[in-house]
Amino acid sequence: MGRRVLSLTSGLIALVILTVIALLALLGPVIAPHDPLATSSDTLAGSSGGHWLGTDYLGRDVLSRLLDGSRVSVLGALEVALTALGVGAIPGILSVYLGRVFEWFTLRLTDTLVALPFLLFAVAVVALLGNGITQAMLVTGVLVSPLFYRVARAATLAVARSPYVEAALISGASIGWVVRRHVWVKVLPPIAVALAQTIGVGFVIVSTLTFLGIGVQPPAPTWGGLLASDLGYLSHQPWAPLVPALLIMVTVWACNLLADAIRDVSGEAGRALVNSHKARANRRGKADPAPAGGV
Repeated sequence: MGRRVLSLTSGLIALVILTVIALLALLGPVIAPHDPLATSSDTLAGSSGGHWLGTDYLGRDVLSRLLDGSRVSVLGALEVALTALGVGAIPGILSVYLGRVFEWFTLRLTDTLVALPFLLFAVAVVALLGNGITQAMLVTGVLVSPLFYRVARAATLAVARSPYVEAALISGASIGWVVRRHVWVKVLPPIAVALAQTIGVGFVIVSTLTFLGIGVQPPAPTWGGLLASDLGYLSHQPWAPLVPALLIMVTVWACNLLADAIRDVSGEAGRALVNSHKARANRRGKADPAPAGGV
């Protein structure tokens, strides 16, 4: 599936952007030109050779703070997505095979989680357990997990009554073996689409919480925190909020673009795409015959 995604222009663009964001999260604090927490008397300065994106109201280098704050945003988004995946996908698959009691319980629990406002609960958890981004993201991931539960359950139901699955169960195969060997292959594409979308949602959630000053203690830099602080000085630097806002927008757009690319290359659409590439290659081969033998 990876090669199919890369064969699409949209998938390639999305992967390039997300790779750059991941590198910023890994190397941002290392390649930052200045200490992101160091203040100076040169406050609200414009772009210059020493400060490419200028300085903030305390004289801190904006570029260094953006690079250092990328780690919190990326890790928070991944924490939301992976928590939702683990909490939602596994029960969604097993609900088809573990009987009506387990199915009824997980369906009612999923309906309850859908009704809860995850952002409000994240704020409440931070208020109860302390101002930390990790616990807020874990709770948010649990509240977002119904998406994965429903996707995994629907995909599993589509293959649960297939002849090869029933034959495997009749022959004595365990449910775990059937899930690993037959079901997971069919469930993986829609789950991959949901995972890419949820990472984008995670970026929005992290940015929203940090914009409100929740989850990270100042003066630690975050994209949402930088956006919030820049809004207070629009009269001095009207362009300052554009950079953190653009980073958030481009990252979320790339996640959604990747989800669309995965959806386009999976299932029947993916097979049609491969067949079209093969047909195009065959037409090129016929149009460009091999040259004749040496003179």
